[in-house]
Amino acid sequence: MPEVRSRDALIRFDDMGQGESALLFLPGWCTSRAVFAPLALRLAAHHRVLSVDLRGHGQSEQGGEDFSSSTLLEDLLAVLEARGVRRVVPVALSHAGWFAIELRRRLGERISGLVLLDWIVLEPPPPFLDALKGLQSQAWRDSRDALFGMWLQGVDSPEILRFIREDMGSFGGEMWRRAAREISSAYAREGYPLRALSALVPPVPTVHLYSQPEDPGYLMAQQSFASDHPWFQVVKLEARSHFPTLEVPEAVVEHIERFLSHVMPLRPEAPTPPASAL
Repeated sequence: MPEVRSRDALIRFDDMGQGESALLFLPGWCTSRAVFAPLALRLAAHHRVLSVDLRGHGQSEQGGEDFSSSTLLEDLLAVLEARGVRRVVPVALSHAGWFAIELRRRLGERISGLVLLDWIVLEPPPPFLDALKGLQSQAWRDSRDALFGMWLQGVDSPEILRFIREDMGSFGGEMWRRAAREISSAYAREGYPLRALSALVPPVPTVHLYSQPEDPGYLMAQQSFASDHPWFQVVKLEARSHFPTLEVPEAVVEHIERFLSHVMPLRPEAPTPPASAL
């Protein structure tokens, strides 16, 4: 397995497919790159795919001290530099979207598009902000379990149940408190994701693929935003869980492929034949 040393930790990842350009899969807090496994296998047939475990997550080391979103961003930049990736389309699950936006700020048009998955892209609702506060308290486990319950409502997929309970459930209070701290800080600093995306100059082509919430108003608000900002697209997936990458990977891949066809020629070009063969 490839690994890159960033500061005081080894960051581990998968590097599949070919090309100097790549999709960069970014898991959210308190999860691992396993959430992208069904997508990576399918997309690597035609694209280069890097799927990263964030510091302190999955198979990546944490290092010796506390860390922040800024540390994670440095880790991601170190991976891209070490692997010689020139053009990138981040595929970010949930609040890893903040890392994707910051990568665009740092790397400019080397980031030729953003794929956002199941994120609160509008102003965060009060119950969500309350959950973030709860995760930073001594009762963090109650707040985490409430989130799990919301994400699993009506879901009977053994794979998704196992993933949430065993993968996400393996993280302790320290990581959940850190996650809530960093997510809260991002919303306080940026307002909300669509506002942050609107401030990028030039704008970056972006698609949001999501399954939760079911609220029609959430979709209508994004469609209204898209009508005024042609660089933004939104797709409501036919799925029930917070993890469409595991529930409906074929649909997610289809929409990603469609988006990539407009923003980035990721397939490697065929070599030019020698003159004698012409």
